[in-house]
Amino acid sequence: MIEWSETDLAVQEAVRQFVDAEIRPIREELEFGELPPYGVLRKLWKTFGLDAMLGDSIDQLLAKERARAESGEPASPRDAGASSPMGAQGSMGVVLIKELCRVSPGLIGAMGVSLGLGAATILARGTLAQKERWVKDIVTLDKVAAWALTEPGAGSDAFGSMKTYVKRDGDGYVLNGSKTFISNGPYADTIVVYAKLDDGEADARSRKVLTFVLDTGMAGLTQGRPFRKMGFHSSPTGELFFDDVRLERDRLLGETEEHEGGDGRDSAKTGFVAERTGIAVMALGIIEECLDQCVHYARTRIQFERPIGDYQLVQLKLARMEIARVNVQNMVFRTLEMAAAGKQPTLAEASAMKLYSSEAATEVAMEAVQLFGGNGYMSEYPLEQLARDAKSLMIYAGANEIQATHIAKGLLAGEAPASA
Repeated sequence: MIEWSETDLAVQEAVRQFVDAEIRPIREELEFGELPPYGVLRKLWKTFGLDAMLGDSIDQLLAKERARAESGEPASPRDAGASSPMGAQGSMGVVLIKELCRVSPGLIGAMGVSLGLGAATILARGTLAQKERWVKDIVTLDKVAAWALTEPGAGSDAFGSMKTYVKRDGDGYVLNGSKTFISNGPYADTIVVYAKLDDGEADARSRKVLTFVLDTGMAGLTQGRPFRKMGFHSSPTGELFFDDVRLERDRLLGETEEHEGGDGRDSAKTGFVAERTGIAVMALGIIEECLDQCVHYARTRIQFERPIGDYQLVQLKLARMEIARVNVQNMVFRTLEMAAAGKQPTLAEASAMKLYSSEAATEVAMEAVQLFGGNGYMSEYPLEQLARDAKSLMIYAGANEIQATHIAKGLLAGEAPASA
């Protein structure tokens, strides 16, 4: 893929019109936490028919799985691999994401976690009954999902330091612990939770990780209030607390502790790849908006009787922004090509995309603030917000420092580049 198709460009124009009419006018309410993002996302879904389209897609997917189960045919790994609700939409889904990120990246944080992690994990790991129970409501945005892995003492060492645990109790389990920095946590209707099985093994670090699905309002589940944050304000983030939450076996994804795809660590790592490649798309949207704003400003801002775009230092800033845009866009194009071929990046490749694109977006956004001078520092201009939001991409989906270790481990393990 070397350029956006005519269909992609038509989608881009339609989304920009929606953004200008429906999102930019409420940017401050979203930015300052006065308005949760779910209403405008649902309006977007209905405006473009995504609720019906994705709902129908899930109905068809589950109908095929139901027919296979009734005939005794084994499940298809191909279908499991294509379970991401946005994955089937290819470049059009990418265009939607980057365009929303031009004005409010947090909207994608909220939407992406709900669909790309919450719904996708249930699709990849759940039984047919579990998929029928939860997935359609999430992909149509009738309900919002959260994906709960991070804990107060377990960030980059998410599994080794995990303290949230379940104990077997008859045919079910009892869940205790807490999670933090959980996107959609304060408002989620459905919550995918990772917890260690406390089965008496002495080595707590190596205990099995199980994955459960909870619903809001369950006894013992408390959803904390939204945190106040540096950026990503339109993506509500909070804590979750579990105090003797009773879980029947039908809430254990796959309804077995011995899932053929490994334990919860493996399902989380699959989510990491989707999340980290998605960061590159988000970064592209931020870079594009910053570059467009800066080009316009360089043409119209007059200093010393000349447009500031006449000065070489300003031209150098613009040139570096364009280099970042081209590089990140090429990463996104490569990922789309891989998806079209039924492939996905390795964890190391996804980490490389995440590290580079998040740093590029942060550098571009900060240089955009600098180019605008005092105006760039004012919240009336969008660059102040985008600079804060871009910085969050260096922490979100795993701090960049841990990405570097994943890249190096992949190389040392012999994961050769695709060109080799």
